[in-house]
Amino acid sequence: MYPHERSLVQRLEGKPFALLGINSDDDLKKVEKVIVKEKMVWRNWWDGGSTDGPIQTAYNVQHWPTLLVLDHKGVIRFIDVNGKELDGAIDKLLTEQETANKH
Repeated sequence: MYPHERSLVQRLEGKPFALLGINSDDDLKKVEKVIVKEKMVWRNWWDGGSTDGPIQTAYNVQHWPTLLVLDHKGVIRFIDVNGKELDGAIDKLLTEQETANKH
């Protein structure tokens, strides 16, 4: 999972794209070590150390990992897409945004 996320961040550098990580593990120090070890260069939040933290509660997360893809308006457009399907979803939304910006 992390290698693909790293490749996305690299491929989409300079584009209107952001990858955000939310973590619910109970040990913040371990979370910080994983972020360094896995070279997660994107923003990561610690959601209070439980699976009912405020971010996960707000987005009604029921399983882990959960991947949400939001469009430029903040609307959830895709849930739990991975690999090429994730790439296609992001590319589709970037194209939609570019088209909207032209009009």
